[in-house]
Amino acid sequence: MTEIATASAVSAASAVSPPTEHVVATYEFETSLPLEHAAEVLAGEQSTGTFVRVARESDDVRARFAAQVESLEELPLTGASPLPGTVGDPAKRRRARLTLRFPLSNFGPSLPNLQAAVAGNLFEIKELAAIKLVDLDLPDAFGERYAGPAFGVAGTRRLISRPTGAMIGTIVKPSIGLSPEELAEVVGELAAAGIDFIKDDELQGNGPSAPLEARVKAVMPVLERHADRTGVKPMYAFNITDDLDRLEHNHDLVVEAGGTCVMACINLIGLAGVEFLRRRSAVPIHGHRAMFGAISRSEQLGFSFRAWQKLARLAGVDHLHTNGISNKFYESDAQVLDSIEAVREPLLGQVPTVPVLSSGQWAGLAHATYAATGTTDLLVLAGGGIHGHPGGAAEGVASMREAWASAERGESVEQALAASSAMRRAVEVFGPPRA
Repeated sequence: MTEIATASAVSAASAVSPPTEHVVATYEFETSLPLEHAAEVLAGEQSTGTFVRVARESDDVRARFAAQVESLEELPLTGASPLPGTVGDPAKRRRARLTLRFPLSNFGPSLPNLQAAVAGNLFEIKELAAIKLVDLDLPDAFGERYAGPAFGVAGTRRLISRPTGAMIGTIVKPSIGLSPEELAEVVGELAAAGIDFIKDDELQGNGPSAPLEARVKAVMPVLERHADRTGVKPMYAFNITDDLDRLEHNHDLVVEAGGTCVMACINLIGLAGVEFLRRRSAVPIHGHRAMFGAISRSEQLGFSFRAWQKLARLAGVDHLHTNGISNKFYESDAQVLDSIEAVREPLLGQVPTVPVLSSGQWAGLAHATYAATGTTDLLVLAGGGIHGHPGGAAEGVASMREAWASAERGESVEQALAASSAMRRAVEVFGPPRA
């Protein structure tokens, strides 16, 4: 890997006066252009420039408003295919990591306008064979403008009466197709089994077969009766994702019935929609990342989770999906663990967001997950891992709880299996556990 000095970056930086706050964005890109030139094209396109120097793009304007190249480091090519429409000689293609500094005064502490600056037209530049935003460093002004999570880890633990240990949850299965009455039966079984958290699937919105209002009316009395008997009310995250003018109404419907959580699909209502909900929400916001793969799966295009999660947390989600190890989707264990770590890192002094593990999770992954993360400040969702347990939902919940408790005690997987019949029965269906 090679550091590449850029004279224009040095001169532009020294010309800035007085000092100002900046957003620092890091990208990985491929191009057949000279790397220094490609970096300047990208910086110009996302700030003061266009395809040709214009009359009023003076040196003073560029010095005060242009994005500045802070660093440029050559990387090995990945061998991945170039983006469609790429131009240039493939034999000359090179890859680099680029860090740009954007003056905050260009757009202010605004998440929508920040995205226009750091992730606007750059994905369409035809000279770029790859372009991915891999990280963001945001100034304190964003923490002052955006409240971030209202509940986070501590608030969620308080509401579910689970002060320590992994928070165990599930997704309603089948995802869609249950009547409100059938849903109430499932919720009753899960509550009796000692579940901490239940959520709607992202596919279950406000459709005519099981509208939100009917689900709330069916589910909340079940949870209230359980709370009256036990003093503990499991958290149910009702999916209130909808048009923006319906979010507040949907939220109020849940809260007025005694609900303690709402779920919103971040990419479907947008960051501004999440922040709109955050300013009105009286309960934790469960942030689902549906459609995230569309902006992240390709190594050649889009956002990394590490960059995207900062925006979602600032917008105000209390829980954020990270995926889990040995998942059924495309992410490697290393990517998942980096995502969990990223969500747990401090962000502008805000309340910590809860990482949500999901996708193919079951009791046999508890020890490996705990060993890799070193924390139980996690919401672990097992859909099939609970509903598909051969002993039913009750044993599914027991298998998860007993596996995580064993891992936290420092026991081996073998010790956990010896002590837990529910975990042994889970192995019959899901195969050998991860050590």
